[in-house]
Amino acid sequence: MADSRPGRLNRRRLLGGGAAVAGATGLGWGAVALTGRDEAPRISATEPFYGPHQSGIATDPQAQAAFVAFDLKPGGTRDDIIGILKIWTADAARLTQGNPALADTEPELAQRPARLTITVGLGPAVFTIAGLEHRRPSWLRPLPPFDIDRLETAWSDGDLLLQVCADESTTVSHAVRVLCRSVPSLVSVRWVQRGFRNAAPGRTPRNLMGQVDGTVNIAPGPDFDRLVWDDGTAQPWLAGGTSCVLRRIAMTLDTWDEIDQEGRELTVGRTVANGAPLTGTDEFDEPDFAAVDANGIPVIPPSSHIARAHHTHDGERFLRRGYNYDDAPAPGTISNSGLLFAAYQRDVDTQFLPVQQRLAEFDALNVWTTPVGSAVFVIPPGVPSPGGYIGQPLFES
Repeated sequence: MADSRPGRLNRRRLLGGGAAVAGATGLGWGAVALTGRDEAPRISATEPFYGPHQSGIATDPQAQAAFVAFDLKPGGTRDDIIGILKIWTADAARLTQGNPALADTEPELAQRPARLTITVGLGPAVFTIAGLEHRRPSWLRPLPPFDIDRLETAWSDGDLLLQVCADESTTVSHAVRVLCRSVPSLVSVRWVQRGFRNAAPGRTPRNLMGQVDGTVNIAPGPDFDRLVWDDGTAQPWLAGGTSCVLRRIAMTLDTWDEIDQEGRELTVGRTVANGAPLTGTDEFDEPDFAAVDANGIPVIPPSSHIARAHHTHDGERFLRRGYNYDDAPAPGTISNSGLLFAAYQRDVDTQFLPVQQRLAEFDALNVWTTPVGSAVFVIPPGVPSPGGYIGQPLFES
């Protein structure tokens, strides 16, 4: 007699769909057969976990990202924080190499690492709760308020950060779920921000305004070591670590769509076609902010985004890893899109803040962009070898 209890799955019920089920299954198998060979190198690729720095920063940016902030639950202790970091370290070490976490209930999903990286950050409250205020970097605090900000608590601050990146969205989602599920008694999720980017290797991606975004950046090398990685001078435990400023920037695309190409180029200071500065022909040409036209008018407007964002000296440079977001719009609107702007630097106060202040004072792009989220975290150094955990030098040195 067939079992008709609701929710009960058995072979008879699963096969009872006849041709429809067979057809759907056949379609799925066909897709795997046609694409599995070509996608195998991408989904099986791994990034190293152990080393002097956490991965996910100098790593070539992956296509998908999730930033997850957590609040420590009331009564949390130093030992609780250490416990969380040990669990996340063990899980991340396995997941990034294509192995399931110890309590993974979907181990099959771990077999597609797709260059997965898991980066852990600490917010200001960690140092207070752990009794380590004397080891807190001087810049680790919320950014000062800016007139352009319309910050929402739903996208701001947090005690702990997980940055999860991979070339496949399923991999990111699985890793986020595993890591969140492993410590529910100690933390609560404050916010999750998911983003995406798509660019061929060696090419600069575009944001949802259609602009090439991320041209002037720092590549791994001497400048990267000097400007991004902390050398431990002020805080010895932080040697090999860095900072992360995450800004959620909403774009008013509905009115941006009304601007013609020339207006867009004057606003940004770059051509739409290839991202070249208005004084050049190639994306990577150095902009000439002193150049004027026949009427003496600057070719690149002083109010343009690249003019305001350009560093005034070498010490204002920082690494950027931007991701687009495109969420469900509110009733009566067409879009809810923008940029997750992640900046990494040794010192937020001397590198990031001066540039942000100039942009807040006046940037032509501010008409169409609004910061709605902001958070600052310290990124501890990496774990040199198995047996250690993220943040160990902070708590044990």
